[in-house]
Amino acid sequence: MASDNKIYLSSPHMSDEGFEMQYIKEAFDANWIAPLGKNIDELEKTIAGYVGSACAAAMSSGTAAIHLALKAVGVQPGDVVFCPTLTFSATANPIIYLNATPVFIDSDMRTWNMSPSALSEAFKKYKPAAVLVVHLYGLSPDMDEITALCRENEVPLIEDAAESLGSKYKGKYTGTFGEFGVFSFNGNKIITTSGGGMLVSDHQEKIAKIRFWSTQSRDPARHYQHSELGYNYRMSNILAGIGRGQMKVLDERIGKKKYIYEFYQRQLSNTKGISMMPVQEENEPNYWLSCAILEDGETPIRLMTAMERENIEARPIWKPMHLQPFFQTFDFIGDGTAQRIFENGICLPSDTKMTDDQLRRVVSVIESNIK
Repeated sequence: MASDNKIYLSSPHMSDEGFEMQYIKEAFDANWIAPLGKNIDELEKTIAGYVGSACAAAMSSGTAAIHLALKAVGVQPGDVVFCPTLTFSATANPIIYLNATPVFIDSDMRTWNMSPSALSEAFKKYKPAAVLVVHLYGLSPDMDEITALCRENEVPLIEDAAESLGSKYKGKYTGTFGEFGVFSFNGNKIITTSGGGMLVSDHQEKIAKIRFWSTQSRDPARHYQHSELGYNYRMSNILAGIGRGQMKVLDERIGKKKYIYEFYQRQLSNTKGISMMPVQEENEPNYWLSCAILEDGETPIRLMTAMERENIEARPIWKPMHLQPFFQTFDFIGDGTAQRIFENGICLPSDTKMTDDQLRRVVSVIESNIK
């Protein structure tokens, strides 16, 4: 019989100290219930300072941040943008918003992320206006090779680091390798504002322009005047207050996510038919989700169904974009590695509120249902 104590994949986790409510109360007391205010200013400074970027802009979502990053690097209708196929659709959708054309790049098994060899092949076929790279589940791709290819081909790099706030590649924070980095604060992320995103960059003039676009491109005139197309993309000062509180526990959350991954890795090391996602020595991930590959004919759907019976939430790996009905007409460069990860992969419960007893429950269900 299923337990009433549900184990979630990754749910919001407010600080025990109530930091979030302190900043929300400040906003209410000051009547800054708007997409501007102290919380937004301070959250931008905090995020930029944490990752080592010169500046940041708080957005209503990570998707909005990707949209304006693509616009800021000059993506125009008809341009090609390289994008990993193994990602959530929010990475690819903004390319379409700009009437540009995505070309999907395969993964490699070593990192589960964008394959440098597939990217190199894509550069032989196309001259893109930008490259979008993703740090999947908090893991980083081979950023040395990817940044070198972008420099060699003189193409701007944008990092979708939505899932990887706090992750490092060779000691450098994800989101700081390209012209822009994008973080998400959706409810399931390592820290949350319930919804929202952040752009970071060393290009202060471009960030200022993005802030202008994101507030309806309102010209500095006494009346309401608009010389450019604008967007309603700024974060609320209330949500930014939640973010300020969450930043105080980010390192603690990363530590717990790592603990969860290492628990699974240790307990399942002798279980045939399952292996944890690869963490390379140059990588310090935030372990946002602990994912695994099933082997020897095991299927993710069978294991997920068994977990559901025990009130445990697990999810499939992202379905590659080039296999999605909406995107299937766009070009794909690769050998099908991303599809193999999708077909054999599973995201295990990685909630930072999980107890050791709950972790043991998950492991027990896995062991009981692996042939």
